Amino acid sequence: MQGGFAFPTFPESAESITGPAVTALQAAAKEAGVWLHGGSLVTRDDDGKLRNTAIVISPTGELVTKYAKRHLFGFSGGETTVLTAGDDLVTVDLPWGRAGLSICYDLRFPEMYRALLDLGSKIFLIPSAWPERRIAHWSLLTRARAVENQCFVISCNGVGVQGDTVLGGRSVIVDPWGAVLAEGGDDEEVLTCDLDIETIDKTREIFPVLKDRRK
Repeated sequence: MQGGFAFPTFPESAESITGPAVTALQAAAKEAGVWLHGGSLVTRDDDGKLRNTAIVISPTGELVTKYAKRHLFGFSGGETTVLTAGDDLVTVDLPWGRAGLSICYDLRFPEMYRALLDLGSKIFLIPSAWPERRIAHWSLLTRARAVENQCFVISCNGVGVQGDTVLGGRSVIVDPWGAVLAEGGDDEEVLTCDLDIETIDKTREIFPVLKDRRK
C-alpha cells in the first residue's frame, strides 16, 4: 500500500499503472495462481494526474481492471490537494460472483455501494488506511455496507504508523447478515476465510428487504 496518510510523498512515490509495484503484484498473482486485489497505490496518468488506485489481477498475471478512488479525503486538505478523483464505478467478474471496487473513504458514502449493488455486485472489496482514532466508525460502516446491501464486505486496513497517524488495522470480512467471519488485529497478519456465496441469495430470500426499495 502506497496511499494512506503520507500525502506529501504522493508525487514522488507515484508510478504508472505498468510500473514496478503493479508488475510485482502481477508476478505474485501468477506465481501463486490466485486472484489478487492490490492497493491502494498512487498512480500517475499519462497526463500527469495522480490517482489513488486499486487493481485486480487474474491468476495468469493479467491486470483485469483498475479503480480510481471517487471520494477523495478532503479533511485538512488531505488527498484533494494532490490527487484527482476518479469518475467511474468499477466492478469485476470473479469466479464467485461480481465484485464492486472501492477504497477507504468511499466507505462513508452509502449511495456508491447502492450503485455498485445495482450493477450486480455481490462482494465489496475495500482496501483502506483507516486511522485508529476513527476505528469505531470503520467497524460500524463495514458492517452497515454488508447489511444494507446484503453483500459480502472484504476490507483490508493498514497497520502501523504513517507520519503522525496511527492506522487502526482490524481488517474484516463481513457476511450479508452482518456476521463477522474474520477480523484482524493491529499487527500485520494474514486472514483466511471460506465464503459461501449462496449465503447472499439465502439472506435475500429470508429477508427480502431490497425488494422494498423505492427509487
